[in-house]
Amino acid sequence: MGFWRKDNVHEHAREILRHVRHYRRMREDLMAATDLAALRMREAALAHALGEGPGDAITEAAEEVQTWLGRNAPRRRFPGLRENLEILAVAVGVAMACRTYFIQPFKIPTGSMQPTLHGIQYEARDGATLMDRFPFKIAKWLVLGEWYMDVKTSQAGYAIPTMDAADISSGHLSIIVGNKRYRIPAQAGPRIVPNEFLPKGSVLWRGVRVAGDHVFVDRVRWNLFPPRRGQITVFNTDNIPTLPDKTHYIKRMVGLPGERVSIIPPELLIDGVPVHEPEGIDRIQRRDTGFAGYQLVDIRTDGEPQAWAMRRTTDSITLGPDQFFALGDNTQNSRDGRYWGYVPRKNLVGPAAFVYWPFSRRWGVPQ
Repeated sequence: MGFWRKDNVHEHAREILRHVRHYRRMREDLMAATDLAALRMREAALAHALGEGPGDAITEAAEEVQTWLGRNAPRRRFPGLRENLEILAVAVGVAMACRTYFIQPFKIPTGSMQPTLHGIQYEARDGATLMDRFPFKIAKWLVLGEWYMDVKTSQAGYAIPTMDAADISSGHLSIIVGNKRYRIPAQAGPRIVPNEFLPKGSVLWRGVRVAGDHVFVDRVRWNLFPPRRGQITVFNTDNIPTLPDKTHYIKRMVGLPGERVSIIPPELLIDGVPVHEPEGIDRIQRRDTGFAGYQLVDIRTDGEPQAWAMRRTTDSITLGPDQFFALGDNTQNSRDGRYWGYVPRKNLVGPAAFVYWPFSRRWGVPQ
């Protein structure tokens, strides 16, 4: 037998063997004992022939299997594609089950937990570097979560800054030039003067958008162990006053059921006594680099005062059974329990277990 013909015979036989094994695994619990025994015998004969037998033995064993399958299990079209789709469906099912019951990914949207965890940020740059150009730009985003942006006018016109509800919620500023609207980060500050005439190609803003930290949330831990003070906590906002339903927040757990929580800047007090453990809370109070300590609600905060708002050092919140109190690490820029009160136990999702992207100095287990 020639080399190429021998190779084709082996490949054909291996494909038949894969098919028969897949069929047996899928159907053996439903097959009659006699049919299963006959199938196993032919499968074993084909496997033995592929391992040791000559080409004629392989061909004969393959034909035996094909004949049996043709009589008992007609072959469907595109078996390889069908098998891959089945594997994909199982993988998706396993991933969804893990997300629902074990590990859930969560994206940090704002700066309320800085510098422990970072939300989406914008950093102005003078221009693009080599790493901000294709194809390096894609690699930089995959590793560091940084995406370079160069916002230029596509037509000439007068610059008219404006801001709507969508801009406010996303931290952007809109600038209308001619008849086109451009959105730039509000914190960055535009490079234009209101009502200034801008020629086509004028730069409104250039810099990088830095993705917020992405974390895995452990959905199992609190089914086995009670929540602890200092854990970075993800919870849903359903039925919490002044918060939108069907969303999730991430804050640090600072108050446990039955405790009285108050703040005398920069310290957090539990039952009137300053808290110095665990380390995650103490470094906020010490005002380590980047931390401003625990602060009261600014009396100039817009909107109606909330019943729970902690505006004075004499204000406190006493937690009932199954009630927890959470604060952002950056209380100067965090809408947290000082405004809306406690988090019910039923709303708790789990502690943040691992920062998996982007690859920054915060990658790993958050503290």
